[in-house]
Amino acid sequence: MKSITINGSQRESVGKKATKALRNAGQVPCVLYGGDKPVHFSAPELAFSKLVYTPNAHTVVIALDNGETLNAVLQDIQFHPVTDRILHVDFYQLFEDKEIALNIPVNLVGNSRGVKNGGVLRRNNRKLRIKALPANLPDFIEIDITPLKIGDKVAVGDLPSEKYTFLHSDNTVVCQIKTARTAIIDDEDEEEEGEEGAEATAEGGETPAAEAPAAQE
Repeated sequence: MKSITINGSQRESVGKKATKALRNAGQVPCVLYGGDKPVHFSAPELAFSKLVYTPNAHTVVIALDNGETLNAVLQDIQFHPVTDRILHVDFYQLFEDKEIALNIPVNLVGNSRGVKNGGVLRRNNRKLRIKALPANLPDFIEIDITPLKIGDKVAVGDLPSEKYTFLHSDNTVVCQIKTARTAIIDDEDEEEEGEEGAEATAEGGETPAAEAPAAQE
């Protein structure tokens, strides 16, 4: 998984006055959890743009001014209710031998047969939560929807998960092709129906003509 480096300054004072002064200076107060003790630091608000305003998942390298670097993931973020400025960010520290739970985006590739025939692609889950060691965290979960016909769906149980564990039930639907009014039958289905009709005609001989209505007296 790709990493984003955030250069931070460790802070000793964590009171309201100190926090307000940081925000007025364009800094965001942050806390890193998961280690022996919480690490309080601050970083420029602009440093979070590539981390927050993106659908992609990233790990974070926190480079502190004392020379220490810590690996982490974004855990929580608070925004101002009016201005949408970032008020506070929480991180969780990563360790090579400890699994971490993280939401990973789903990336659909290919052109579905069902959509070509008028069906509608529905994305039930744009992100899936997984649990894995940091080294096994993927950038995204890729699903090829090319073979999906109208009525088909992809569930969590259909996805490979050798290096990580899905934190969803196997029957959780990720995406599906729904029927639309303009949908047509897939070509293969039409061919199958045509073959069955031909076989029935061959077995029964000539197709009988429609009987004329009985004459009325």
